[in-house]
Amino acid sequence: MHEKFTPLTPELYAYVIAHNPPLDDVQRSLIDETAALGPISMMQVAVEQGAFLTLLTRLLGVRRAIEVGTFTGYSALSIARGLGDDGRLLCCDTSEQWTAIARRHWQRAGLSDRIELRLGPALDTLRALPREPVHELAFVDADKTSYRAYYEELLPRLRPNGLIVFDNVLWGGAVVDEKATDESTRAIRDLNDYVSRDARVDAVMIAVADGLLLARKR
Repeated sequence: MHEKFTPLTPELYAYVIAHNPPLDDVQRSLIDETAALGPISMMQVAVEQGAFLTLLTRLLGVRRAIEVGTFTGYSALSIARGLGDDGRLLCCDTSEQWTAIARRHWQRAGLSDRIELRLGPALDTLRALPREPVHELAFVDADKTSYRAYYEELLPRLRPNGLIVFDNVLWGGAVVDEKATDESTRAIRDLNDYVSRDARVDAVMIAVADGLLLARKR
């Protein structure tokens, strides 16, 4: 197979960011406040991922979306900005501390009326939803060991042509490291293998940030 990819240097990455939509004051504030949390700030999605999520939401004409794993709210902000005026995003998370940061920035962005946050185990929240195909988009960026379970709960609730997007599917390169046998790495490998063979979806993996797996419901 011909390898055709361009390794990203810091300079080239800066070039990529410079050619994405410019950040506004709310986005910059959210990035800065999240960075102040320390190493855990790495849980925030990359800037180009946020722009990609907004674009996907608009392209699909999403009216109903679900997010599993909200953290400080950058990805939710990105999805909500792609929704129409009547669109709604349901966010699932367990942390009152981190999502308090999210709520403030959603309010500043004028998007609070489009976002519903439910605190508690995401699987409980998903299982409590009607098992009806009414959603067009789901974004999953939460505990990796539950990725497969989230997939099985989300897929029946997705409309045909709807999309599930999983983050961190390259897991820093650990997915191809034979020495990496921890539970999270094994769970991501399992998800990647399973979804790529699942006849219910069309799946594509792309090397954006730490890897995205997109599964379109047939």
